Amino acid sequence: MSEWKAKRFWKAASVVEVESGFTVELDGRGVKTPAKQPMRVPTHAMAAAIAEEWDAQVDVINPNTMPVTKTANAAIDKVTVQHAEVADMLAAYGDSDLLCYRADTPEELIERQNEQWNPMLDWAADILGARLHPRTGVIHAPQDPAAVERLKQRTHALDAYELAAFHDLVSLSGSLVLGFATALGARPADEVWTISRLDELWQEEQWGEDEDATALALIKRDAFLHAKRMFDLAQPH
Repeated sequence: MSEWKAKRFWKAASVVEVESGFTVELDGRGVKTPAKQPMRVPTHAMAAAIAEEWDAQVDVINPNTMPVTKTANAAIDKVTVQHAEVADMLAAYGDSDLLCYRADTPEELIERQNEQWNPMLDWAADILGARLHPRTGVIHAPQDPAAVERLKQRTHALDAYELAAFHDLVSLSGSLVLGFATALGARPADEVWTISRLDELWQEEQWGEDEDATALALIKRDAFLHAKRMFDLAQPH
């Protein structure tokens, strides 16, 4: 049997302001999430991006071409009902942040990590009020509990739509600090992504490029840049 596929049934997608924000309607019918919840988002910009994705569908609906819709679905169906759990999971990165675990050799790699990662730790101390300290090796060593708590509070303060985007910024980069740096615009998202891949790029320089690893990295990069766009769309203007 061939797999059933949803087909386009509407002529136009439109943004409609509602009491709790904005929604998207297809010929006057409200879009719903996979959990049958109303598609209500906080900003007109996000709703307009979702409407654009629905309008771009031709014949058969392809969810893979609707990243803003998918992230909004996740925010409504998953993050809203598990906000504290998601925030705790992401905040935990602060105690084992990628930027804090450094090589002991060779000297050139140590210098590169210092050059690229130390400024981000300084930024976190200055802007986020959380000083995290680097250490050599991969064995976990706890950070200052007060610094970790400040990062946790900032993470919990994000709303469901911000947190859905922030989840990918942190999990893809492996760093709570880089997640915040990207979300808050400390550096361009593509630059932060490159900083997060310092170790992988070093390995490529030493041993050559792995085509499969490179292809996967490009997919993750696109997801990372989308997460930054989604975080920005959640901001009121």
